[in-house]
Amino acid sequence: MHHDQDRQRLFTRRMALLAGGKALLLSVLVGRMYYLQVIEADKYHTLAEENRINLKLLPPLRGDILDRRGIPIADNRQNYRVVLVREQARDVEQTLDRLGQVVPVTDNDKRRILREVRRKRSFVPVTVRDNLTWEEVARIEVNAPDLPGISIDEGQSRHYPFPEATAHILGYVAAVAEEDLNGDALLELPGFRIGKAGVERVYDLPLRGTSGNSQVEVNAFGRVIRELSRTEGQPGSELKLTIDLELQELVARRLGQESASVVVLDVRTGEVLAMVSVPGFDPNAFNRGLTSEEWRVLSGNPKAPLTNKAIAGQYAPGSTFKMVVALAALEKGVITPSTKVFCSGAVRLGDAKFHCWKKHGHGLLDLKNGISQSCDVYFYEVARRTGIDAISAMARRLGLGLKLGVDLPNEKPGLMPTRDWKLATFGTPWQQGETLISGIGQAFMLTTPLQLAVMTARLCNGGFAVVPHLVRGGATPAGVPVRSNQPAPSMGIHPAHLDAMVKAMDEVVNGARGTARGARIREPGREMAGKTGTAQVRRIGKAERETGVRKNEDLPWRERDHALFVGFAPVERPRFAVSVVVEHGGGGSAVAAPIARDVLDAVQQLYGEPAAAVSAEAGPPPRRSEPEG
Repeated sequence: MHHDQDRQRLFTRRMALLAGGKALLLSVLVGRMYYLQVIEADKYHTLAEENRINLKLLPPLRGDILDRRGIPIADNRQNYRVVLVREQARDVEQTLDRLGQVVPVTDNDKRRILREVRRKRSFVPVTVRDNLTWEEVARIEVNAPDLPGISIDEGQSRHYPFPEATAHILGYVAAVAEEDLNGDALLELPGFRIGKAGVERVYDLPLRGTSGNSQVEVNAFGRVIRELSRTEGQPGSELKLTIDLELQELVARRLGQESASVVVLDVRTGEVLAMVSVPGFDPNAFNRGLTSEEWRVLSGNPKAPLTNKAIAGQYAPGSTFKMVVALAALEKGVITPSTKVFCSGAVRLGDAKFHCWKKHGHGLLDLKNGISQSCDVYFYEVARRTGIDAISAMARRLGLGLKLGVDLPNEKPGLMPTRDWKLATFGTPWQQGETLISGIGQAFMLTTPLQLAVMTARLCNGGFAVVPHLVRGGATPAGVPVRSNQPAPSMGIHPAHLDAMVKAMDEVVNGARGTARGARIREPGREMAGKTGTAQVRRIGKAERETGVRKNEDLPWRERDHALFVGFAPVERPRFAVSVVVEHGGGGSAVAAPIARDVLDAVQQLYGEPAAAVSAEAGPPPRRSEPEG
């Protein structure tokens, strides 16, 4: 009996302890529930809403780029892409094989897609191919029952309607690379494109615009259930260039298959009316993504189609440099326009002999005839009297040997050497023979076609330091500096000296013995003036000179001379300046001058008279078909 009572008391104590423990646990649970549901209610409600609602960025529409007439030369067009959703495709590889029977799908595409579907959630679409043609879209839609998980998505893609003529100015857009990421979430959007070259790169931010967003409700697995709200982004700013598309295409056709460049400037404003570098390339290919074969062809082409030769091609200016030498000599007072030099075909300096291009010489010449007949001996002597430092200083005033700040990346500065430059670069002093060679635009001298056009504009516009530009200030987008409409400053060169250069350049083309007389414009009132140039790319040795210098057409392409010409028109009231450089083209008078003639004749016909009467701020007058404003 006593034993039973002890067992009863033990059982009662255990039950009490167990009940107490349960009560304690229940109290803790109730307390925790109270804490979570009452005290922390707002916090967890917010977290739940954040998990339920996803915010998606919406890419903005990229701004159009227009020529000076308002013609779109870079815009956006509908882009049809085919996408694949893994959870809807029973067998991804089999589906891709079937799709490949309908539209081309490369092995590289398949490997990329399989890699992406493994990384992404099963319901997230993966792009198979962009930029489908309407015929390809139709074929996919017709075969849709046999292509589970495949669908057509519609978006916008950058488009260049005049690719070959405008490629080097516009550049292109391409996918965002890892080094482009800067924390901007827009750059992380699949398929987003940014400017990689040309004005697309320089003005990328204003052209890009600002993103919008879409609020969507998702389930616990992240699947989109419905869209709750949408805020559209701000499209990119419109960019209006100074380029005249009609002239740009005309110049590109005229250059044909050469490796060459042409720049046309308004001599009053510095507006670039045309800037052509050939051969060109198709910027649309960079947008869709180059194949390895396309890249191999482009990068391996000896004529360098990816290089904008107008700003990045650096060439010895040859005889187009002789006006610079003459101006430096006139300013220094070592010659006058009437100074005469006798050319016998060569001149000696110590043991060295410096030849004129005319074997038996030009005889006695003054400055105008020295330029019009492009006598090398005349300018050997003028350069010797002037000195390299004074020559290079004048060249820089005229825009040579320095970056001009045009609205494009990768501009090269060229080179105008000095005594100090050579000593610092090579550790050896400057030699007088190098001054003589520099006097005819050879030796260390390097210029770009853009610099040569600017030099010509500054020579013929009265000595004003116009600066070249590609973007018209009135349409400059937000965030981009607006160019001043103030008149260009004077370079301080004596007007009589400039007038002597203009008359000499007139004689080059329209004189009886000028080197470009075969390329003159015969239409009254449209006559051009200019200067031919031929730049050697190889050294001609004594033995070859004695046996007879080989003609350019007998040499390998890379050993032929560059052909150059700079000019302006009309002669009486200069309005347009041009520079032409044909790589390994031969003689400037035979090859480059006729191109310049055709270009200057065309631009005068396009704009008509009274082109020269238009104010510097207004730019060239409109053609009759062009609306005012």
